[in-house]
Amino acid sequence: MPRSASLALLRPVLGLVLGLLLVLAPAPRALAAEEAPPIAAEAVASQPARPHSFVAEAVRRVGPAVVRIDTERTVRPAGLDPAFSDPLLRELFGDAPPSGRERGQGSGVVIDGQGLVLTNAHVVDGADRVEVTLADGRQLDGTVLGADPVTDLAVVRVAGAKAVAAAPLGDSEALEVGDWAIALGTPYGLERTVTLGIVSSLHRSIASLGFSDKRLELIQTDAAINPGNSGGPLINADGEVIGINTLVRSGPGAGLGFAIPINLAKGVAQQLGKGDRVVHPYLGLQLVPLTARLARDNNADPNALLKLPERDGALVQRVLPASPAEKAGLRRGDLVVSAADQLVNDPATLLRLVEGSSIGEALPLRVLRGERELSLSIRPEALPQAG
Repeated sequence: MPRSASLALLRPVLGLVLGLLLVLAPAPRALAAEEAPPIAAEAVASQPARPHSFVAEAVRRVGPAVVRIDTERTVRPAGLDPAFSDPLLRELFGDAPPSGRERGQGSGVVIDGQGLVLTNAHVVDGADRVEVTLADGRQLDGTVLGADPVTDLAVVRVAGAKAVAAAPLGDSEALEVGDWAIALGTPYGLERTVTLGIVSSLHRSIASLGFSDKRLELIQTDAAINPGNSGGPLINADGEVIGINTLVRSGPGAGLGFAIPINLAKGVAQQLGKGDRVVHPYLGLQLVPLTARLARDNNADPNALLKLPERDGALVQRVLPASPAEKAGLRRGDLVVSAADQLVNDPATLLRLVEGSSIGEALPLRVLRGERELSLSIRPEALPQAG
């Protein structure tokens, strides 16, 4: 038989044998997890965990110390005559309309392990009831130990919060424009809210924002500070409190937030926490800034009431009766150019030097009155309390 014919006869047989072998052969077994090549597990373990941002790390340090403050105060009906509190008039005309209750909300930060909370004075002003909600959700009663309207700071003691960790306090004097600024608080009642920005300016006088009854140089930031953020902390990139949020500008220039420097707040909080009143030195002057250019423009006017020294300084616009300034001989139109042997270029500089002076101790002033230069000594007194 030819060889080619024999091979043709064997092909069907070989195909049948190969088919049987494929059917009878065991299927390939999947590797168990524990039998996986060790290099796969090592590769997974070697992948680094995705790091959190510096903001998250900073907030983690301070977040547990941030609280919400809810207040209630009694509000008398508008236009109610105080005479209606007289029992005789109430008997004749009947009871006065009932007083209403007004609710407010703000933020605060725990500053020590004894449950002391630092916040704004305007947050707790006139409050009959204060409730503090801690970061862990506990709601506790608070007692206002003291408030200082001049610096807009207040201290609240929280009953039963001695185990709460205090926020680390930083150094506001070490700040520079451009540093990171992170605002924490409960704006619009939304708890644990964080906004990010930078320090936009330092030593911003609150008087330039229209608050003549305050004595503050503020930290300006573009981090959003919304209603309810007041009293909460402004922190740096290291998670240290550098300021207490106090106000936001509305209208033109909206979006600018301001905070009280923590170095000032520390000293005020220490006095308020002991129940002491914060005493501010007072001269009894109303001042306006004067520059050499403004003085030249005034002096060039033939109808000018007063010739002004053509240099920068703090111009006395008014001297209050029976004040330390009147006793020292200051007059309207005087230009203060030096205080405590330091140059004075504007009212903010003079107020800062006065704030650092001592009650009753002589403060030397150098004053220009017309073309004469005078050396005066003034003794600051305690700022009279409102009301």
